Amino acid sequence: MVACLARYGRGVSTERGEGGGKEFDRVLEQLRARIANNTYPLHSRLPAQRELADELDVSRDTVQRVLRELKSEGWIESRQGSGSRVVKRPIHSGTQEQEQPRVRAALGPFIARAFAQPVVRLDVFTLTSESLDAHIRLQAERIRVGEIAPQGIELRMLLPSETLQLPYPRPKRLASEESEARPPEQEAQLLTQLQDRLRAITRRHTISLRTALRDLQTEGLVPSVEVELRRVPLAPAFKLYVRRDTEALFGPYEVVERPILLDDGSEIEAQDVLGLGSILTRHVNDSGDPNSPGSVFMESMQGWYDSCWQFLAEPD
Repeated sequence: MVACLARYGRGVSTERGEGGGKEFDRVLEQLRARIANNTYPLHSRLPAQRELADELDVSRDTVQRVLRELKSEGWIESRQGSGSRVVKRPIHSGTQEQEQPRVRAALGPFIARAFAQPVVRLDVFTLTSESLDAHIRLQAERIRVGEIAPQGIELRMLLPSETLQLPYPRPKRLASEESEARPPEQEAQLLTQLQDRLRAITRRHTISLRTALRDLQTEGLVPSVEVELRRVPLAPAFKLYVRRDTEALFGPYEVVERPILLDDGSEIEAQDVLGLGSILTRHVNDSGDPNSPGSVFMESMQGWYDSCWQFLAEPD
């Protein structure tokens, strides 16, 4: 997965010296990918901050900000003098701890099964497309090295409208006492910053996965590629991935309280959802039994998706 990420040349820049937003995002995505693909296994220690800064060609300040973000998301634990240790693996990576008794579905194998077909057909409803982007890029690399050779890709994606004020992320509610409450104008400013940050993350990942798929057609590797994104006036309470008439993954977003690092380097305690940590359940269509739980779930969710696509959604 790390190989799918863009390479950056070495050299001094103003972004490196200031720990700019683009460098922060790049390093954050690379370290998330390394945790997901087992480069940094569960319970292992991350390299020292100075080593990461040299390897990734950024300042130590940027590395420190990224590590704080990973800690706030629950992936690592940091202690003074002991470095950072991986304490959680993204469920989407498809690698689970054997001692966990519950069977959890994973996005990685699901996307791999979709791309193993002659024509890839996917319907997606999600908050940001961050998880999907990483797995799409991984499959694009598999196509380039000749592991798989789909003849067509059809991706439909529903995302919340950019004009919609979402219930998350938002500043953490403080005590109701007047002395501790934020002024309304400050509350509104913080809410705008958090929601703008979320929209920027969404735009970045949708552009990334669109580019990854369309490049396959441009390079002559996949004859037909159709990627269509529409916006709906709905706040996602769950994420949904559907392979039409075959299988689906469904996962509710769990609301958590965590610190969020803003572009200006400040932190704010917020109520948010963590897409990478969503617990997914797999539902399979039983073509021989239309009344089976899997078949009923597939029919109902496909009907819900198609109705939103037709009646509520607007082109992005």
